[in-house]
Amino acid sequence: MSQGDRERLPGACEGESLALSVEGLTVRFGRGAHAVTALADVSVTVPSGHTVGLVGESGSGKSTLAKAILGVAPVSAGRVLLDGAEEPQRTVNRRVRMIPQDPYSSLNPRRTIGQTLAEALDPVRAKVNRHREAIEAALTEVALPLDAVGRYPHEFSGGQRQRVAIARALITRPSVVIADEITSALDVSVQAEVLALLARLRHELSLTMLFISHNLAVVEQVSDEVVVLHHGHVVESGPVGEVFAAPAADHTRALLAAVPGPAKEAR
Repeated sequence: MSQGDRERLPGACEGESLALSVEGLTVRFGRGAHAVTALADVSVTVPSGHTVGLVGESGSGKSTLAKAILGVAPVSAGRVLLDGAEEPQRTVNRRVRMIPQDPYSSLNPRRTIGQTLAEALDPVRAKVNRHREAIEAALTEVALPLDAVGRYPHEFSGGQRQRVAIARALITRPSVVIADEITSALDVSVQAEVLALLARLRHELSLTMLFISHNLAVVEQVSDEVVVLHHGHVVESGPVGEVFAAPAADHTRALLAAVPGPAKEAR
């Protein structure tokens, strides 16, 4: 596939360099007559410095795509490229970091926040004092107090724990961040705070992000482009404003029609 072809893949913007390219990815679970295809020939690109929203109903394959990129879902066909090159999975895992959905279960309750961040920086030599400067910078970046270094996850609210998860993902300055339904476990007011933080970090750090969500209003708020999944297939993609204003696919129109009244009016 030529570079010109890649730039026309879902999520791509003509002339932009592509930090992440997913080409023809197929994921199947099970074997033989019991095999289930979770993703079928899915192609998505994330240009450098852009946020691409990935939307679809529950079971459409959104989280499966994230897992396939990170090597924890079985890939039957296709490939993942970083900056146009196919890399070993260990390199992908170092350069692509996940902000998980659940801020409650994603942090080890027996580790202090400082230990968690030190381990993200250096799994082999995860010493807080060795990495204290970087850890404190990461906490400041997500507006958490420096005394969080010695505290445990249960001492923080859900929104604060999600900030820790964001700090853990960004502390290594990855090439691409995958945010998987990161506001779905938070109440509305805390969602707004986390999204405001993410908007600031996107600007300050020029983040490249794949933002997975079923919440179309949130996707429209944070994304430059959008890719719509339905039953493991890409059914539509393009600039988020254009797709949401004049959707071409029936499924996209159905998703937009299901947006609650106040949210629809806010759009």
